[in-house]
Amino acid sequence: MDPAKGIQYLIEHQVLSSDLQEIAKFLHKGEGLNKTAIGDYLGGRDPKNIQILQAFVACHQFAHLNLVQALRQFLWSFRLPGEAQKIDRMMEAFANWYCKCNPGVFQSTDTCYILSFSIIMLNTSLHNPNVKDKLHFERFVSINRGIDNGGDLPEELLKNLFESIKNEPFSIPEDDGNDLTHTFFNPNREGWLLKLGGRVKTWKRRWFILTDNCLYYFEYTTDKEPLGIIPLENLSVRKVDDPKKPNCFELYNPNCKGQKIKACKTDGDGKVVEGKHQSYKISAATPAERDEWIEAIRTSITQDPFYDLVSARKKKIASKN
Repeated sequence: MDPAKGIQYLIEHQVLSSDLQEIAKFLHKGEGLNKTAIGDYLGGRDPKNIQILQAFVACHQFAHLNLVQALRQFLWSFRLPGEAQKIDRMMEAFANWYCKCNPGVFQSTDTCYILSFSIIMLNTSLHNPNVKDKLHFERFVSINRGIDNGGDLPEELLKNLFESIKNEPFSIPEDDGNDLTHTFFNPNREGWLLKLGGRVKTWKRRWFILTDNCLYYFEYTTDKEPLGIIPLENLSVRKVDDPKKPNCFELYNPNCKGQKIKACKTDGDGKVVEGKHQSYKISAATPAERDEWIEAIRTSITQDPFYDLVSARKKKIASKN
């Protein structure tokens, strides 16, 4: 169910008050709620969503916490959505509340906003096995130069934050539920397609589900666990011709030609293994279906938004000084 419709259903059946503060407390308590759905709802641009977001952030006690400690608490209460504008609104609300709880730590909320993103990117760099070029402390200091209203933050502060993330990565909440069924409850698109194998070049009919910026494929529509998962981050999609199959399109990485796409699948023994595709070629039943899938996938594809958001905020600071 769409989270906004779910909230409305609970209000209409008098399970939940329509008071925005009460809705925020309900989401913050989070008992039995899907953390991805919470993040998606809080990131909405409707004025009501923004008010609930601000009230939700205010449910957190950030006083006397360093920035990493506050981020650990905040990022555990929901799953950060993939859409840049939603991330921007949520991190803006976080920075405003953190600075209000800890006056004098930073000269502006922009400083807190940028440093928070730097810490999240540091966490990814140090603890994601797919990142080969790990961020070292000197580089972490360098990318945060001049962010405190044109001045530098104390190196001791940055060192403490760096070491905290290095020693313990962020804990990302798992969505509630015993299987992946909830993920596929409200997909962007689903249907039968033919997929060309990676190592063995045979076409196989698979049930595809597009949701949460990933493309999942199953052997049967009733399966609870997918045969494979293709994260769409940083991928592109295009029409292609194939001599054996009509109405084809291809998923590929435009920046890493010749390298395997970051994806996973289950092998014959049921073990999860790395995918072997440098690109994914898929065939639809009709040209119209192919075009609809391409459009839906393009809408879901996300570039990593953090760098763009940080860059925009640094330009804002530079223009003030």
